[in-house]
Amino acid sequence: MAFQRDLKSAIDVQHSLAPAVGTGSRTGTGVDLLGVDGAVCVVHFGAWTDGTHTASLQDSSDNTTFTAVSSSNLLGSFTGVSATGSSHSTQRVGYIGGARYVRAFITASASTVVAATAATIVRGFANRQPLA
Repeated sequence: MAFQRDLKSAIDVQHSLAPAVGTGSRTGTGVDLLGVDGAVCVVHFGAWTDGTHTASLQDSSDNTTFTAVSSSNLLGSFTGVSATGSSHSTQRVGYIGGARYVRAFITASASTVVAATAATIVRGFANRQPLA
């Protein structure tokens, strides 16, 4: 008997922060969670030059006013990237809050520090499938 391995139809991946070499902090685009019961934020760190770069997740009920997600609504936590050894890495944190929109936010230790970053929101547990 073969197992069903169709993950593609069960998830949807949305950019919150497009891949870029950024200076300073970066604010992602809100991703709508309507119709899904789960989400995870995946942050990709590329080449690091200097400073400390820390990802976080923000949520909103209206896709306009965003606030930091409390740790009680997160599964896991992000770690700051501050050295070559922690660059070229991927971090993921689950969202279990009740807001309709989420977005990634990268905080840099100063406005001139540089690191390549990107963030995606993976939506899953859709009310109707396939999602993608």
